[in-house]
Amino acid sequence: MNRSDPLLAVDAPSLYFRAYFGVPESAARTAAGEPVNAIRGFLDMLAALITRRRPGRLICALDHDWRPDWRVRLLPSYKAHRVAPDGGEIVPDTLVPQLPVLLDVLSALGVPAIGAAGYEADDVLGTLATRQAGPVEVVSGDRDLFQLVDDEHPVRLLYVGRGVAKLEDCDGAAVEQRFGVPPAGYADFAALRGDPSDGLPGVPGVGAKTAARLLQRYGDLAGLVAALDDPRSGFAPGLRARLAAARDYLAVAPTVVRVARDLDLAVEPVRLPTAPADPDRLMELADRWNLAGSCRRLVDAMARGAGGSGGADASGSGVEPVEPA
Repeated sequence: MNRSDPLLAVDAPSLYFRAYFGVPESAARTAAGEPVNAIRGFLDMLAALITRRRPGRLICALDHDWRPDWRVRLLPSYKAHRVAPDGGEIVPDTLVPQLPVLLDVLSALGVPAIGAAGYEADDVLGTLATRQAGPVEVVSGDRDLFQLVDDEHPVRLLYVGRGVAKLEDCDGAAVEQRFGVPPAGYADFAALRGDPSDGLPGVPGVGAKTAARLLQRYGDLAGLVAALDDPRSGFAPGLRARLAAARDYLAVAPTVVRVARDLDLAVEPVRLPTAPADPDRLMELADRWNLAGSCRRLVDAMARGAGGSGGADASGSGVEPVEPA
């Protein structure tokens, strides 16, 4: 495998949550009535991404800890609104049993899915984007990953906030046009603006435009905070007071937003498979969970994307040619 082959690094939780809410349960069930909408949607999105992007390498990132203690210690409100009464993450009851099946399918396909104890999928993706030879294309609907974009490496974000069909291919210029700051400034920007989806309160009265303007003027959050003590720095009195009141928050929030880039990952990306790693197991899973159509589409996409002939039949793909119900 050539490490310079394009790497597609997929934020698996981002995609399977979107699949779950995007595909009705009534449209994707087993013969026994069990929902498989998240699995089917995920596999179909992955097939579409491989078909469009033609990566040479592939890996999926997982949340081994969706709300790491070290982030919560810095900012107790971090994702607090998503904590279930038992202390875990609020996840729909009908999504939970689909996740082990999805991981089994990926394993049978030969697609690695990795996480790291004490870290989120974002941190796995940050480490991959930093350490793997480019080009790297990170797939996610999480805005925090705009910080990974790096034209020099190169790393791009394939942002799927509006779905894979409306994928936004973002380089540094796209990030700056969207937010008014370069990718390296995104964590400071998010800290100032806040992000309700992650429990980041932001600074009261500071929206996206004000946050961008402040960072453009003072360079970064450290420069902005230092300027608060300079009476000549030109802050409006009300804004200076709000920022000064938020000093403690601003001291920790960027660390919470910044993804880790130095994890010890036990698994490396693999070359895009041309055929399932375990075709018998894949056929068994496809039959048991009514996934034949989605599995076949993904196997065919991998074969074409990896330079194969594509259009594999049942014997070549390891999945019987049965359309999904």
